[in-house]
Order: sequence, then C-alpha cells, then structure tokens
Amino acid sequence: MKALVFNEFGDADVLHVAELPTPPIGPNQALVRVESAGLNFADVYRRNGNYHLVGKAPWVLGYEGAGVVADIAVDDPEIKKGARVAFADSPQANAEFAIVDIDRLIPLPDDISADVAAALLLQGLTAQYLARDSYAAKSGEVAVVHAAAGGVGLLLTQLLKLAKTKVIAVASTPEKREAARRAGADCVIGVENWSENVREFAPSGADVIYDSVGSTLGDSLATARTGGTVVFFGMAGGDPPPVDARVLMDRSLSLVGGDLWNVLTSAAIRRSRANELFDLVRKGALDVKIAARFPLARGADAHRMLEGRGVIGMKNDRMMRK
Repeated sequence: MKALVFNEFGDADVLHVAELPTPPIGPNQALVRVESAGLNFADVYRRNGNYHLVGKAPWVLGYEGAGVVADIAVDDPEIKKGARVAFADSPQANAEFAIVDIDRLIPLPDDISADVAAALLLQGLTAQYLARDSYAAKSGEVAVVHAAAGGVGLLLTQLLKLAKTKVIAVASTPEKREAARRAGADCVIGVENWSENVREFAPSGADVIYDSVGSTLGDSLATARTGGTVVFFGMAGGDPPPVDARVLMDRSLSLVGGDLWNVLTSAAIRRSRANELFDLVRKGALDVKIAARFPLARGADAHRMLEGRGVIGMKNDRMMRK
C-alpha cells in the first residue's frame, strides 16, 4: 500500500510517499480502506519529534479518517465488511489502509461523506465535550472562544450558539474574524488587547473562556467574571504560565482542564456522540468547513499550508486518497 511516511524528524520536507506492507489484522480489529484522512497540528508535532508516535520509522501520521471496511477480525453487530466507517482516535491514517480497533470505529450514515466525517469528528467531538462536559454554557451567558477561526473554534462557536450563548470570538486576522462572524459569533475581536475588548462587551467579565492558546491563560483568568470558569484545552501559542491557586480562591474562579480521551471511554459513547454531530450536520445546524483537499502525494504541501496558519479552519485541512 502507499503511505505518507517520514524516517527522521524535521520540517515538511521529510515527508514522502512510500510503499509499505498492508498491516495485518489483530484480534478485535478491522482493516479500513481510507478514503479521506484528517491533518491536525498534532501531526506536525509528531513530525517534529515533539509528540508520541506509534511504532518505529518509517512513521505514518494521521489519527482520524473515513473509508470502507476491507476486512474485519470478528463479527460485529453494527460493522460488517464493506461498511462505511470513520474513526477519530486511531493512528497511521495517512495511508491507503489503516488498522483500527473495532470499538473505535463509527458507522458512517449514507448521507455523511467521507470528507465531512474526516473533517468533523476529531474537532467536532472536542467542541462537543467542551460545550457540554467542561462547561455547559447557558442561554444568555457570555463565552469567549480563543482561536475562533480554527477547526475546533468554528465548531465550538456554532455549538455555543445553538445553546443561545453569547459568543465573543478572538481571531488574529480580518479574514478569520469574518469566518467567526459567519459561524454566529456575537462579537468578534482581534488578539491585540483582547481582554480589554471583552470587557467592553461584558463589563463584569465572561462567564466562561475556552482557551486553547495556553500562553493567554493568565489573561483568561483575569478576564473571567468573579465566579467564572476558564476551560484550558491546548497550548497552540506556548506553555501556560504557572497559576497561583490564590487567584482562583480570591475570585472564586474555576479552572477546568479538558481532554477528549477522558470522554470517549466506550464504543457506545463514541458512536452516540458522533451520531449527534451527524444529525446536526444533516439538519444544517452545524457547518463543517473543509479548508483544503490534497492527494496523498502532496501531503508535504498540506503540512506547509497548515503550519502557515493562514487558512480559515486550519485545523480541518484534509488529505484525500486518490
């Protein structure tokens, strides 16, 4: 099979397509013929050697994708050979075939394309747990979304608006701010002086701030209202500063950490949550932005575009199998 691989850590130039043996199926696994796979910043971190990797060189990136079951080790009541499926948390998806544990497979409805599934699941499931489990924002509350034009940010904004929450979107360029506005944000501001600008919209501070930047964590805590919540779920802008617990005590603040893998604890939960997202897409209530499509042979170009950070919905860049 063809796969996008790299043998050493480095920039996008280390990536190339190579022929690899089709991986064998183990117990309770399926072989998926990948039609569309996602590209995320975690793949860049792995390529640079800054994140965990499965196996040894040549390494294959990719943790989400969609396609068709080519073979399966055991009978499953929901998934058979030939079934359309997707997955959001299984490695080595940037190849023609991928081995996926059956309990991590999500049956794909006929009206949801492989492209949409690969663009939706990882970011959509993340946005879903942020808006539901980390802090369930209520009607009329004020939420700040950092990196609002990224893949998670655009979906999170839409989910918050479905709950009738007032959303302040923070984005770095006019084009990205316009994308956040189209996603439904009530107020769109730049990254410069963002905390002061939030106070103009919400003088007492925001009820909740969703922070995936990391380096902004101190300002996020300062910008939340007394008794408010900051949800920390990423470090795209660098490591967060140390937090003095007395700050939380003095203003009755809550600082919540978030990680998707603590939520997707079973096949039933994974499939149920994914089906909720599919239903929102089906109803037109959730718009999935696919920033770009690349054939496998141009995987290095996809990485370069992602790292350029100029693409709207940049965490949703896709590479398609052709």
